[in-house]
This record gives sequence, structure tokens and C-alpha cells, in this order.
Amino acid sequence: MEIYLIRHTTPHIEKGICYGQSDLDLANTYTEEFKTIKTKIPENKNYKVFSSPLKRCALLAKQFSDTVNYDNRLKELDFGDWELKAWNAISEEDMKPWMTDFVNEPVPNGESYTQLASRVHAFFEDILASESTKDLIIVTHAGPMRAYLSALLGIPLKVSFNIKINYGDIFQLKKENKVLKLITEINI
Repeated sequence: MEIYLIRHTTPHIEKGICYGQSDLDLANTYTEEFKTIKTKIPENKNYKVFSSPLKRCALLAKQFSDTVNYDNRLKELDFGDWELKAWNAISEEDMKPWMTDFVNEPVPNGESYTQLASRVHAFFEDILASESTKDLIIVTHAGPMRAYLSALLGIPLKVSFNIKINYGDIFQLKKENKVLKLITEINI
């Protein structure tokens, strides 16, 4: 089984705004970005498609299949009280605990990176436990992708932000004997 892990295309939001689980529209570059993504995915396959339910992922996922399996575990980090605030409008006092240990410290009324990683790992455990041999497309966000790739690479979550993931990037995985292997080369 081959798995194509895809980050959504560019969202329509000003730079410097904190967003995670806010349901953003896509930038007007979506069509061109999708054309580029499509050239990197083998055609004529009947993929099973999973996606974050947020529309910046869902719209892309629908391009690959009429039937999309939406899973909340694939959502981006919940930034709680900080959602849609300018980063520079968040007080230093509020931000300090999270900046000191973003892996374990939850955002006020949000979640920690460890909590995100836990739900993402549970999703992939379900994929590994599946007997299906159908190739998959999984459309999600950079946070969940980094969290899972860090586990595959055996690196700490704190270091996972060294994994560069641009909008529309694709990572190929292969499932063999209930084990996922990363096919795409990553420089950290």
C-alpha cells in the first residue's frame, strides 16, 4: 500500500496571524497549486482518501475522490484563545509558557503539540491495523504531518519543526507488513 501525505494549499489569510483549527478559505492560487500537486500523484488509481474536515484540506481531498473520509484527528493544532489573533498581539506573558515548552504546554484553551501528536498517531495506528491494501491519499496540515514524520524518523517532537513542509508538499509512505516506511527523502 502506498500513502500520499499531502499538505493543503495556501490559505487566504494575512501573514502574522495565528491559525490552527480556524476554517479558512483558500488563496486564489488554489487552482494552480492543485495542478502542480496532481502531477506528483500517480493517475488512474482508485485511492481511498482521508482528510482533515477543515475546508483548506477538504476542498483538495475532493479533487481526488467523490468519497472522502473526514477525520478530526487530522486537524491542525488547536490554538484556543489565540486563534485568528495577530502573533504580535498576543502578550509576552501569555506566550512565554508555550514558547518555553511548546511540545508539552497547551495554548490557553487549546492543546499542546503532544496532544496533537497523540491524536495523529492514533489515526495512523488505525491505518496500520487496517487490512486494506488500497492506496491512500491523506490531506492534512503541517503540524500533524511533522508530528507523524518525527515518529517515523525517530526524532523528538521539538526537532520536528526542522522538517520543512510547504503548502502543497507531498510525502510518500509505503505500508509493508503493518509497518509504514517513509519513501520521500527528508533533510533535517
